[in-house]
Amino acid sequence: MKNDSGRNMTMLCDFYELTMGNGYLAAGMADRVTYFDLFFRTVPDGGGFAIAAGLEQIIDYIQDLHFGPDDIAYLRGRGIFSEEFLTYLANFKFTGDIWAVPEGTPVFPREPLVVVRAPAIQAQLLETYMLCAVNHQSLIATKASRIVRAAQGRTVLEFGSRRAQGADAAIVGARAAYIGGCAGTACAISDQIYGVPAGGTMAHAWVQMFDTELDAFRAYCRTYPTSATLLVDTYNTLQSGVPNAIRAFNEILKPLGITKCGIRLDSGDLAYLSRKARKMLDDAGWTECTITCSNALDEYLIRDLISQGACIDCFGVGERLITARSEPVFGGVYKLVAVEDADGAITPKIKISENVGKITNPHFKKLYRFYGRDTGKAVADYLCLHDETVDDSRNLEIFDPEATWKRKEVYDFKARELLVPIFQGGELVYEKPTLNEIKAYCAAQVDTLWDEVKRFENPHRYYVDLSQKLWDIKNDLLNGKR
Repeated sequence: MKNDSGRNMTMLCDFYELTMGNGYLAAGMADRVTYFDLFFRTVPDGGGFAIAAGLEQIIDYIQDLHFGPDDIAYLRGRGIFSEEFLTYLANFKFTGDIWAVPEGTPVFPREPLVVVRAPAIQAQLLETYMLCAVNHQSLIATKASRIVRAAQGRTVLEFGSRRAQGADAAIVGARAAYIGGCAGTACAISDQIYGVPAGGTMAHAWVQMFDTELDAFRAYCRTYPTSATLLVDTYNTLQSGVPNAIRAFNEILKPLGITKCGIRLDSGDLAYLSRKARKMLDDAGWTECTITCSNALDEYLIRDLISQGACIDCFGVGERLITARSEPVFGGVYKLVAVEDADGAITPKIKISENVGKITNPHFKKLYRFYGRDTGKAVADYLCLHDETVDDSRNLEIFDPEATWKRKEVYDFKARELLVPIFQGGELVYEKPTLNEIKAYCAAQVDTLWDEVKRFENPHRYYVDLSQKLWDIKNDLLNGKR
C-alpha cells in the first residue's frame, strides 16, 4: 500500500520478518500453514474494556501487499537474502485466511482480535503493520470512549492534530476517536479521507489581528452567521470577552433572527467561568448560545467539571486524547498458536513464560460473546476450539482460566460469534461498513456492558473463559504432555 509520499507500506515490517522469511524458505517451511493470534494483555488506564479499531486499514494494506523493483533492489543490496527468496517476494501475493472482531467491538485481554491462517512467510510479514494499525487505533478509540462516557451526553470533539505523534497519527487518530464516540474533529484531512465531521471556531490570533476584540467578533459573525462560535478568553473572559460576544450577537445575529451561536473558553477555571458566562448569556436573552471548553482535558477533568456544576455543552479534547497521554501504549502482540500439517492436522503451539500474563492460549479458536436474554447485557466471552459449537438453548458450565476452581453456570443466554471472516484464500469476503455504521455499532455494543464493567476505577473484571477442551489442551502443553 503506497501512502501519499510514495512509500510502499509493505516494507513497514520489522527486519526480522524478512530474515525469518528467508530462513523459512531455506528450511523448506515457506508453505507451512500457520495460525497467529493478535491480542492484547491489559486494558489501558486500568479500564474494564477496550475498543477494537484499525481493521479497515489492515484490509487496505493486505489488498495491496507487494514488493516493487525498488524494494527488491534494496533487499538485494543488503547481501544476506537468497535470490530464491527475492524472487518469492517479487511474486508475492497474500493467499491466506483472516478472521477479525469488527471495529467498534468492546474487547478484553487475551482474546484474539485478529486470527491469521496463512503460509509461514505470509503470516509473518503481516505482523508489524497489523500491530501498528490495531495498537494505535484501538488505543485512541478506547481513550475516546472513556472521555465521551465522562461527558455524560455532552458533545466531545477531537482537537489534537497539532499534538499527535506525526501526521498519520493525527489522521487515523481522528478516525479512531470518532469510532469511540467523539462527534467530530478539528482535522480537515480526516474529514476529506474518512468522513469524520470537521469543524472549528477561531484561534486567539483571529482576535489579535483586529484593532479590538469587538471588531474581531463582529467580523466573524458577519462571515459565519449560522455557525458563529467566539473565543472569549484572549484578554479577559468575563470583563470583555463575554460582554463583547453578546454585543456582537445582538448587532449581527439578532437582526437576522439567528438565535443559535456559541462561545469557547480555553483557559482559566472552566467550572467558574462557564457558570458566570452562562448567567451573563441567559440574562442577555442568549439562552441557546452554547459553551464549548478546551484546554488539556481528559475523562477525569471532565468528570470533575460536571460534578462542580460547570455549564459546558461541548468539550474539545486535544493532546490527552490523540496521544492517550495517561497510558500511550496499547500493548497488542502477535503470537503463533498452531501449525497445520500437509494432511490438514492442526498442532497447537504455546508460549510459556515465568510471567503468567505472557502465557498464550494455544490452537485455532473461536470467540463467542454470551448475552443474557432477559437483559441483553454481555455476560462473558468464551474461547473454544475452532470445531466446537455453542448450543445456547441449554445451560453451559464455564470456568475462569485464571482461577480454575471457579465454576459458573450460564443460562438463558444468547451466543454470538465475534470473529468474522475477512479474507478467504487471499480474497476479501467482508463488506466494509461505513464509518458512521462502525460508530453506531460501537455505541450499541458498549451499551450492552454492565455499568460495573464501565467504571473508571476498579471496574468489575469481565470474564473471558476457556472451553473445557481448550483448557485441557493448554494444561497438557504447560505440563509437557503434548
